[in-house]
Amino acid sequence: MTTLSHFVDIDVRPDEDFPSSQLMGALYARLHKGLVAHGKGDIGVSFPAHNDRWLGNRLRLHGSADALGQLMGQDWLKGMRDHLDLTPASPVPSQVQHRQVKRVQTQSSPERLRRRLMRRHNLTAEEAAQRIPDTASQLADLPSVFVRSSSTGQSFRLFVCHGPLAPEPQAGGFSTYGLSLGASAPWF
Repeated sequence: MTTLSHFVDIDVRPDEDFPSSQLMGALYARLHKGLVAHGKGDIGVSFPAHNDRWLGNRLRLHGSADALGQLMGQDWLKGMRDHLDLTPASPVPSQVQHRQVKRVQTQSSPERLRRRLMRRHNLTAEEAAQRIPDTASQLADLPSVFVRSSSTGQSFRLFVCHGPLAPEPQAGGFSTYGLSLGASAPWF
């Protein structure tokens, strides 16, 4: 089981030149690269200041003191430090609840769905367009951030869902986005 005994808070400072959502996107993109380099799946994230529309201005990292020390020892925040306030790794408070912070994938691009349908069923573009109209697009009503995948290079909107609160942690790991692959993170 992944030990999430410590946390680091990273707050995006208000900036006249850049909206907080843009800075959070840049921070999250850099975190993804840092987690790919870290490569262990033992660090999770949460967004304590999130609401229905955006992730907020605080990114909280969860992990063991060693795992957080290794990640924070990397240079993944280079160029962003002027826009951020960081706390040192601190122990998680004793009385907390837990929740999964997960990625939610949607079928947001009818064009991508049509290309897939054409490949799988040997259809023409016109036939695929008849089967999948532009109205087939689905967007989640969740906060999101634009990211670029380190493995595919594709840019996409990553929707984040904070699951229900639970009294006990759930075992599992985390993706290279710090999102739950079964594990829950402390919530406080």
